[in-house]
Amino acid sequence: MFEHDLFPKTGTHFSGSCSSLTESESRSPRCNGIRYLAKIQAAQGAEMDERQEGASESRFWAYVEQLVSVIGHMDRAQPLRDYCMGLMMPCERKSVEPIAAVTAPGRVAAQHQSLLHFVGAGRWSDEMVLAKVRELVLPGMQCHGPIEAWIIDDTSFPKQGRHSVGVARQYCGQLGKEENCQVAVSLSLANGHASLPVAYRLYLPREWMDDPERLHKAGVPDDVIFKTKHEIALEQLRWACEADLPRGVALMDAGYGNNSDLRADITALGLSYVAGILSNTSVWAPGTGPLPAKNWSGRGRPTKLLRRDGANRPTSVKKLALALPKRAWRTITWREGTAEPLSSRFARVRVRAARRDFKRSESRPEEWLLIEWPKGEKEPTKYCLSTLPQDVTMQGLVYFAKLRWRIERDYQELKQEVGLGHFEGRGWRGFHHHATLCIATYGFLISERETIPPSTPRSTGKLPSSTVPSGYRPRGSAAATGTTHSELDRDNAPKAERSYCSTPAAMPMLHRADRTTGTAQKLMTQ
Repeated sequence: MFEHDLFPKTGTHFSGSCSSLTESESRSPRCNGIRYLAKIQAAQGAEMDERQEGASESRFWAYVEQLVSVIGHMDRAQPLRDYCMGLMMPCERKSVEPIAAVTAPGRVAAQHQSLLHFVGAGRWSDEMVLAKVRELVLPGMQCHGPIEAWIIDDTSFPKQGRHSVGVARQYCGQLGKEENCQVAVSLSLANGHASLPVAYRLYLPREWMDDPERLHKAGVPDDVIFKTKHEIALEQLRWACEADLPRGVALMDAGYGNNSDLRADITALGLSYVAGILSNTSVWAPGTGPLPAKNWSGRGRPTKLLRRDGANRPTSVKKLALALPKRAWRTITWREGTAEPLSSRFARVRVRAARRDFKRSESRPEEWLLIEWPKGEKEPTKYCLSTLPQDVTMQGLVYFAKLRWRIERDYQELKQEVGLGHFEGRGWRGFHHHATLCIATYGFLISERETIPPSTPRSTGKLPSSTVPSGYRPRGSAAATGTTHSELDRDNAPKAERSYCSTPAAMPMLHRADRTTGTAQKLMTQ
């Protein structure tokens, strides 16, 4: 059994519809755009009636109106609707200018200025919008089971120049090397059904914090101080605890999990963790440990620090793994993949982390070391430390270690489907406003996930095209201005498992049975 039992799939419904708009508004791209969510069935040859086509549209606009309720001044309501609509449209690029062209093709310049002010300079609260998103989306997720994990991670956006807020030469996960980019740290809540980002903050390198002029030009608030990515992650975890969000196991890759101070701080918050570590991490093998402090001789100050000697030293997790007997390894299947169940070989042992414990007076508590060694590999490939209970099953330990894949899916869909990396502004406020609205739009896609996940490979059917002025070319597109490095022409995520096509193709659909009426609601996500 590698999937948790789920509660009945009741779904998430929002009241309201596009029929509440005026006749002219109902014919606008803003209203017509959402209809591509439902018209996918028609593109595949399915018969649809008016009620079925309007179901997704109705839920989307009701969802957006809930966001309007926390946006503040009502002058922001229409730009919010338009921006969310633009993020849902099948545009090549989802920065302010293309969104303006899609949502108001007859007055692009005026719409561009309106949206630019709303996102780049609007003094509305990201925290209040994200809180409303949690309120709307988490109950639907929890219908499929409780929140199981808090996932810590970061994502990067390749950039050119030096003026975009936070841009610096640093490791870029999207390119797999050090490059000019921005990096944002996030915290997501997840279960076996879905995951939702609940906190998101740009990392500002030290070179930025040491340059007041750059900070001022980018509009960075005065109360923002330098924090490492680990400190930002810990701050987000503390906030989630104080906000009393549904608790879960903290999951992180080796970029965060290899930091022993962060692991200790997470434990101090009362959270369990499954943390990736590097192969050279030192631990005390089962049955070993540091020597106690020397007995006091009666002279001077008594010593309380633990000791090591030549015969009593910790080992690396890689050496420990290679020394394990064959019987320690088990093949575990953790979930169904696209074509076949996903499985690998694992072993686990109880160890104590050993880093600099000679400066401690007490040994660290025992925890699990989980090791993955896939068949065909010359040596183990992944290592995790975990404070899950001693009686946790091997299956359960592997399940949580592999649940972190959800964040990879988050970022893939946020970048490919709703344009998380497409923002072209340079300011702090605009960067976070755009990300907040992308997360809000993604939240709606989560609520519609019972039809089909957004990143499922598309079929060859055709989607209705959005209305864009003839000859319009988004600023920053590869076709408009090539760069010396083609991989930096756009900030798109790599297109995993999807073939290139110039026009967005239709996506195969699953039908969700309506438990009240017995009819099927037909929706589309891209």
